[in-house]
Amino acid sequence: MMAAFVLIVIPIFSSCSKKAELNDEKTLLIWHWMTDRDETFQTLAGQYKDQTGIDVRFELYAPSDVYTYKVRAAAQTNTLPDIYGILGESRDISKFVNAGYVPDMAPYLDANNGEWRNVFFKEALATNEFGKDNPFKLKPGTYGIPIDVTNIQMLYNKDIFKKAGLDPDNPPETWEEFLDAGEKIKEAGYSVFVGGFAEIWLINSIASCFAINLMGFEKFENTLKGDVPYTDPDWIKIFSLFDEMSRKDFYISGIVSMVNKQGERYFAREEAAITYNGSWSVNVYSGMNPELNYGTMLPPKLKADNPVMIQGGAGSSFFINSRSDKIDVAVDFLKWLTDRKQQLYLAEKTNNLPSNKYTFDEGSKGILQEFVDDMDKMFHPQTMRYSEHPRVLEMMGKGIQAIIIGKKTPEELAREVQELKQNLM
Repeated sequence: MMAAFVLIVIPIFSSCSKKAELNDEKTLLIWHWMTDRDETFQTLAGQYKDQTGIDVRFELYAPSDVYTYKVRAAAQTNTLPDIYGILGESRDISKFVNAGYVPDMAPYLDANNGEWRNVFFKEALATNEFGKDNPFKLKPGTYGIPIDVTNIQMLYNKDIFKKAGLDPDNPPETWEEFLDAGEKIKEAGYSVFVGGFAEIWLINSIASCFAINLMGFEKFENTLKGDVPYTDPDWIKIFSLFDEMSRKDFYISGIVSMVNKQGERYFAREEAAITYNGSWSVNVYSGMNPELNYGTMLPPKLKADNPVMIQGGAGSSFFINSRSDKIDVAVDFLKWLTDRKQQLYLAEKTNNLPSNKYTFDEGSKGILQEFVDDMDKMFHPQTMRYSEHPRVLEMMGKGIQAIIIGKKTPEELAREVQELKQNLM
């Protein structure tokens, strides 16, 4: 126990000793947790020094829980670096803003007729934005700069589709087509669907996509607000989709006890044809199976008149320390880092989606481009007018797990979730 404590505390004290030596207008200190990108960051830092003379020092602290502890401790002792990341949700970001550790970036983004703002996918910036009447009482503004984005879609194995007699370039678009494809995949001897359904957030994510398509965005938000009950027939139908897939034996064995990393391994080993995962998985699959031949597909449509939406937003973001004496230097570096050339380098080296919407040439091909092509269909829970209570989300996710294994009916889950919602309200 003591050894773990020492490992966490030593970097914090060592950062204090570096503060004086880094108090130089030509030196910029950045903290991050991204082990998969550290080597690329170091290369980019060298390029920036060659171009500008500014010495950018990326310091990696991992895993993420150690990093989070370090940043929080540094905030308490006023030893945060010039640029850093904040892991967590809007509530976590708001605490740093309220404490005076994050400036509003809107003046820099909007300068020169919004020149810098316009390079970003608006959905990426929205993840770090706080609007009027936000629940955290923050001044409306944009507080973080995204260096990449992410979205979550269904992925399908093109080689398995071929073996099942399906068109590998035209995955199913409707629920009926999805069910038909599933039967053919089973006949070809493969599991239809795999996913990390031990992780409740992943179940709730796909359920939200189905709900927005079936009932429309306004009705979905009104459910979160409390005006539409979970016993509404549309919600019962959403829960019934998971039941239908179970009755048709579409799920790979043990799916409700499978974490996402396990699900990724099964998909990479080509033991299932379809999965639900984020754009970050491109990097994962390239390591597990470089020859994996797969593509993206939107969640199957339930109602033709409503759009299909996918969940996503900023992947990783950097925040400037408002107490730094090098804010303008930090801004210049982040502008450079999010410029097209550097964004393309990051995308090629790390397989993460760029936050700069002009990164890829028009007509570019490849799996990353497939994710990028659907950015206009993206929503993020943090940008919605209302949010669901964590206990409701937990009950819903666990209830869907119970439906999948035949321990609960869709109607039972709807009643239980609605009763909890009413009690919490």
